[in-house]
Amino acid sequence: MNADPHISSSQTSGPEQSLSPEQSPSSAQSPSPEKIQLIFATNNRHKVEEIQLAIGDQLEVISLLQAGIDIDIPEPHDTLEANASEKSATIHRLTGKNCFSEDTGLEVAALNGEPGVKSARYAGEDRAFEKNVEKLLFNLTNSPDRKARFRTVISLILDGREHLFEGICNGRILTTPAGSKGFGYDPVFAPDGEDRSFAEMSPEEKNHYSHRRKAADKLVGFLRKTIS
Repeated sequence: MNADPHISSSQTSGPEQSLSPEQSPSSAQSPSPEKIQLIFATNNRHKVEEIQLAIGDQLEVISLLQAGIDIDIPEPHDTLEANASEKSATIHRLTGKNCFSEDTGLEVAALNGEPGVKSARYAGEDRAFEKNVEKLLFNLTNSPDRKARFRTVISLILDGREHLFEGICNGRILTTPAGSKGFGYDPVFAPDGEDRSFAEMSPEEKNHYSHRRKAADKLVGFLRKTIS
């Protein structure tokens, strides 16, 4: 899929709700600005931190746990878009609040787009990324084509309507893991223009290339236009 600047859907996911800004304590001298709060349909701390860094301080991102939600949302579909929609719709049904979710896949050209939607479960349902990386490298043994891309799809439900945003980071798969930062496939993925893997970069450096940041930028741009 090509990187659409903005994919938007008008699917209705329940009764319309208004954003509920979290009011900061007022100050006698200068009141603190309101901050929009959105539930992120995940408990993956790394994803929350990465999205929050990408979004900046315009919005406050809270996890399912912080929102008092303790469920494991299934990802049964064969596209990132459908899985992201499933997760955001589930949280909206439970809370009635504005929320968003994301689904991300690593798509490798020589493997016909694998692991794709099965990126987290590539080597089994235990979601062990060390095993996933091992399987990926084994499947690419002796392959001269190392082209790959990370693709993120964000599903936002705002006032009962769904909007989709896509972010893509093109790069290549390294022959051996490098670095100890990041998570998932980061040790074996190097973005275009870099010799280092994501796992060798600081969060700020990775954010420069990040597929999640690109999708989050579109999310924030949309919210700014919609809320203002």
